[in-house]
Amino acid sequence: MKKLCLLVFLSSLLAAGQNAPPPPAPAFTASELKAFTSLGPIDTHTHIFVTDAEFIGMIRRLNLHTVDICLDDDTDPYLKDLPREIADAKRYVAASQGHSVLATSFNPFLYRDSGFDSSANQQINRDFDQGAVAVKIWKNIGMEIKRPDGSYLMPDDPVFEPIYQDIAAHNKTLIAHLAEPDSCWKPLTPAAPDYSYYVHHPQWHMYGKAGAPSKAAILGARDRILAENPHLRVVGAHLGSMESDFNQLAQHLDRYPNFAVDLAARMPYIIMLPRDQAIAFIRKYQDRLIYATDLEFMPGADTGKTIAQWQSEYARDWKFLATSDLVGYRAKTYRGLNLPQPVLYKLYHANAVHWFPGILKTMEPSAN
Repeated sequence: MKKLCLLVFLSSLLAAGQNAPPPPAPAFTASELKAFTSLGPIDTHTHIFVTDAEFIGMIRRLNLHTVDICLDDDTDPYLKDLPREIADAKRYVAASQGHSVLATSFNPFLYRDSGFDSSANQQINRDFDQGAVAVKIWKNIGMEIKRPDGSYLMPDDPVFEPIYQDIAAHNKTLIAHLAEPDSCWKPLTPAAPDYSYYVHHPQWHMYGKAGAPSKAAILGARDRILAENPHLRVVGAHLGSMESDFNQLAQHLDRYPNFAVDLAARMPYIIMLPRDQAIAFIRKYQDRLIYATDLEFMPGADTGKTIAQWQSEYARDWKFLATSDLVGYRAKTYRGLNLPQPVLYKLYHANAVHWFPGILKTMEPSAN
């Protein structure tokens, strides 16, 4: 597969898109909903911190199962309180009646504290004992937290190694959201798929920040974790932050057998690929790609709007992956991939089961 950088496939948008106006926001047809629910679909990248009966009813109607991910974000008023966040996630998981499991996290800002690794492992292991299947590390490692000398704390810093070893020893999974799309390190442009995000979250736009590590440096640190911990199962969030270069992603999947990636919040990059290349890539790496969305339900959010957003995104993704219908994105339309049923089953169910051991202890794929 020839190298696909962001500029290349953005330049192909006109050719890939159809001239017809995009269809309205998608909704499942009755037959699509039946096909979707029959897979026992699992979304391995969500953030749910509200326990709401109407929302849980939607989850049950879709026969959907989720991994509810926690993270420590000091720039967010809610997410900077990790203990409360984990408690809220556990409350939702308990109320979901087997439709969700926890992915916990730890506070990386405490990395200089005496006994940091021991304390982090104790907290993580308590969550494992209560059913957590994974641990999340986030982009603030590599992109925000600094060492006393002003250099950025990187994910392969020795301070984290005992935590990685403990995760592997418990046969759990590390979810790694490290680095960001290429546009994070470039001047903002409306042409970039991630433009809106950095407009609303300028603290994560790295362009022009003095001393900031390059994207390559952060991903290189992640690769050293993969190489030095061959028994550590790592799922790279958001296509492993290699969404703009599928050739690079393929090379990593070939090189590291302990590495898989989720599709969370990166479906537009797949939608905009030339259709034959998207199909070929997914079929070749069908065992290493895990369906996920990055959808969230945060405190204070409107339940009705949240449910509508979730249902719309699942319907859009299903139409694109499972049918040959036209799917709209950015005022253009793209032909769905119409992937074979065995591939869809891997993307939506089997790969989550394989890469997150223990996930089915509470997630039984039965419609109820």
